[in-house]
Amino acid sequence: MPGLRRLAIITEIIAPYRIPVFNALAEHPEIDLHVIFLAETDSTQRQWVVYKDEIRFSYEVLPSWRRRLRKQNLLVNWGVTAALRRAAPDVIVCGGYNYVASWRSLSWARDAGVPFLLWVESTAKDQRRNRSRIEALKKRFMQECSGFIVPGKASFEYVRKFGISPPKIFVAPNAVDTQFFTRRAGEARRDAAAHCKALDAPSRFFLFAGRLIPEKGIFDLLDAYAMLPPELRREIALVLVGDGPARAELSRRAAGIAPGLVKLAGFAQREQLASYYALAETFVFPTHTDPWGLVVNEAAACGLPIIASDAAGCVPDLVEDRWNGRVVPAHDVAQLAIAMEELASNAEARAVMSQRSRDRIHQYSPQACAAGIADGVLSWEAALHER
Repeated sequence: MPGLRRLAIITEIIAPYRIPVFNALAEHPEIDLHVIFLAETDSTQRQWVVYKDEIRFSYEVLPSWRRRLRKQNLLVNWGVTAALRRAAPDVIVCGGYNYVASWRSLSWARDAGVPFLLWVESTAKDQRRNRSRIEALKKRFMQECSGFIVPGKASFEYVRKFGISPPKIFVAPNAVDTQFFTRRAGEARRDAAAHCKALDAPSRFFLFAGRLIPEKGIFDLLDAYAMLPPELRREIALVLVGDGPARAELSRRAAGIAPGLVKLAGFAQREQLASYYALAETFVFPTHTDPWGLVVNEAAACGLPIIASDAAGCVPDLVEDRWNGRVVPAHDVAQLAIAMEELASNAEARAVMSQRSRDRIHQYSPQACAAGIADGVLSWEAALHER
């Protein structure tokens, strides 16, 4: 397309939450978008449906081979350089450095003289094994990059610690399909009794959504719920939506909590998940480590007060303590229990926080994320032509 900047985005899988962002980016009047996916999905980690019928942008999925060794994800592709030659991009945006395809793409961009922007979601609070070695590898990769795209404040500061100057960092606010979740939550609330029956949901409950792994703080959440006064536990349940290797142990421990109800609802696709958000009183995200936490975006779009740990990368952007929820130290079960009791006991505060969550999340739409990416792309493409 004449006059358009050809943008190639390299990213791991067709994630449902990225489709609205890429659709919005494809509609940008100055961008000709092509997305190169390294795999269609990751069946070892993700159970979500890939909504291909909603895709409105040019894309391809590379042949791949994947193995997971303990917590290490090994994904090998072939054909990435051929895909880049066909796309002939003016700018490349790459989501991550930890794939062979990322390094091959960086090498191709350097040889072709094409600006290469790294999409960084990491924060200083990420907990990873062999962190010093990983950070050294990442620093080497970042030194070769032209610029950086980050989702929010925590990632911005993280990139700055590598000596990157602010003009090279562009913020593309992390987003989900906020309109979808807001709409579906409204529909569920208008017929709350029917949706509650369909989900077999309690009348009042705290909600967690995410993978059932210790790193998400799920055992802290269970312990905090057990610390609530017995009379409060009789009134409000705890529902965990998701699946994962810790489910059996979580179920075993939950059985020992009385009075109270802990419901493990299993994995839910987005339509059903929106109903859980709509019916819940408060969303709780006590993660020990998380680059962002898009479930917080979803919960806010559905108008929930948020209790989150300070380890979640989204917190500096989406959650203000005592404004639209509570922020508690990661691993601090006692403070988590206090926050849960405070919100469960104060309907007026929950109502105010609920509206504030809705107000805040409007700034984190797919269109805002696409605009941030486009800003970075057009800035670097223009700078290249000025040389």
